[in-house]
Amino acid sequence: MSQQVIVIGGGPSGLMAAIAAADAGASVLLLDKGEALGRKLAISGGGRCNVTNAKDIDELIRFIPGNGRFLYSALSSFGNRQIIDFFTALGIALKEEDHGRMFPVSDKAKTVVDALLAKVRALGVNIRTSCAVKQLLMSELPLDVNRFAGNHVHGVLTEDDETLQAKAVIIATGGCSVPHTGSTGDGYPWARAAGHTITELFPTEVPITVLDSFVRDRTLQGLSLRNIALTVWSPKAKKVKTHEGDLIFTHLGLSGPAALRCSQYVVKTLKTFACSEIKLTIDLVPPCHANEVEQTLRSTAKRESKKALKNVLKACFSEWQLPERLIPTLLGLCQIDGELTAPQISNNAWQTLTLYIKQFPLHANGTLSLSEAFITGGGVSIKEIDPRTMASQLAAGLYFCGEVMDIHGYTGGYNITAAFASGHCAGRSAAQFAISEANPL
Repeated sequence: MSQQVIVIGGGPSGLMAAIAAADAGASVLLLDKGEALGRKLAISGGGRCNVTNAKDIDELIRFIPGNGRFLYSALSSFGNRQIIDFFTALGIALKEEDHGRMFPVSDKAKTVVDALLAKVRALGVNIRTSCAVKQLLMSELPLDVNRFAGNHVHGVLTEDDETLQAKAVIIATGGCSVPHTGSTGDGYPWARAAGHTITELFPTEVPITVLDSFVRDRTLQGLSLRNIALTVWSPKAKKVKTHEGDLIFTHLGLSGPAALRCSQYVVKTLKTFACSEIKLTIDLVPPCHANEVEQTLRSTAKRESKKALKNVLKACFSEWQLPERLIPTLLGLCQIDGELTAPQISNNAWQTLTLYIKQFPLHANGTLSLSEAFITGGGVSIKEIDPRTMASQLAAGLYFCGEVMDIHGYTGGYNITAAFASGHCAGRSAAQFAISEANPL
């Protein structure tokens, strides 16, 4: 069986690659080892599918800390505005929510998946599910043919030993995160076989694990903090990264947007300094300077001079919209008796309390595993991929898109934007390569 383009993987990047390639005039075969396409897409955005983010392109790239600049060309031709137009043309109304996140008005990921599958079928793409790929079919090229001095990929061999020929193959198999959706790292050995480097894989957008007893004994489990600032510190007491957002305490550590965004920096800092733990701090009231916090504490205590400190803190926490449940742990860390009244509290105690409100301390020893992460860090080295086409620079006819590459962003519509943009670029480029008379099968 022969097609002009084979796309391996039916996630967001693979679906978009198949659409772009077919729209460019190529005959396309879409392969997926699972029983259904779009499985990871169907659970994205909490089941609502955050299809993109409305930020300007430079901001988008800033929120893709894992080699986001590599996507500049792809985003310039098919970025968030084009993604919005694409789904609008499919009849899906979108709405903008906080921080630029774009969702279908239906609030159902199924709406997005169904529309993409309908588009794929309307373009005549041949779809084969439950079809696992064993390896790429490659032949050696003589020096300087098509600017390559290595391999030419001309199809795939399935696990059933079926040979499927094609002029171009797009690997869109994702990373190793959320493996129950089919992302189990299948594309990495194929890329290696074609001569590519796979950079070290690590979990990103993943809950952080901490060692502190008040977390491990579940004292704070389920406690949510709104609009805080979480900071990762190096063992040399230098600030590595700060992210603002919401946070939730789990039985093992921290989750929520701020923790997820800081998680990759926890992983990298532990590795860089070869240490077993690092310090984190939570600024419970980012808008307030330390002097303002101390003044609020003192003035509230002065007005309520007969009240115990723990009740003074309740009044302050109410003003700052912080949960009262945190107060006993805070006082325990400061080693201050919550039953003391204002006249009994020393200047040093007020300063200590202020410090811990602005830098609530925690000690991280890692994150949950890669399989439990939302996104995979690392992957096929972007140094070996043409950013204008997503084409391999080592093997003719081979293309990459999505999370299989060493690209990762924060949650909030950035990773899916990267997937759609790179998928569109790979699909269009592979089609152009495949139908070119200069590249006969």
